[in-house]
Amino acid sequence: MTAASGRRPERVGERIRSELMALVLRGAIRDPAAADCCITSVKMSDDLGIAKVYVRLLRGDVDESTRRKVTAALNRAAPYLRRELSPRLKLKYLPELRFYWDEEIDRASRIEALLSEIGREGQKP
Repeated sequence: MTAASGRRPERVGERIRSELMALVLRGAIRDPAAADCCITSVKMSDDLGIAKVYVRLLRGDVDESTRRKVTAALNRAAPYLRRELSPRLKLKYLPELRFYWDEEIDRASRIEALLSEIGREGQKP
């Protein structure tokens, strides 16, 4: 595998993210559960057969049931989104879209909270 072919999944993933975000902003998904969602990243399998699409909502604190509803709505819309992406991407085979909640921001804020708690405990006399 050459260095250029190793980056192809990343390039395709970024292109899919960009096109999906354009579709979302255009209002292509009519399910109200998926309103205000944001495509944060797309991770492609090495064979470009599966695109793991990570999403978040634009509003702040979201409970687990809302997260499930958002990803379920997007997974229901996946065949439609795939058909919409096909002429835009011009790939020989369009990957299967699978939607997941992006938990990176949640993890980062938990780590920050723990670090600040440790810092406060260290400052107590």
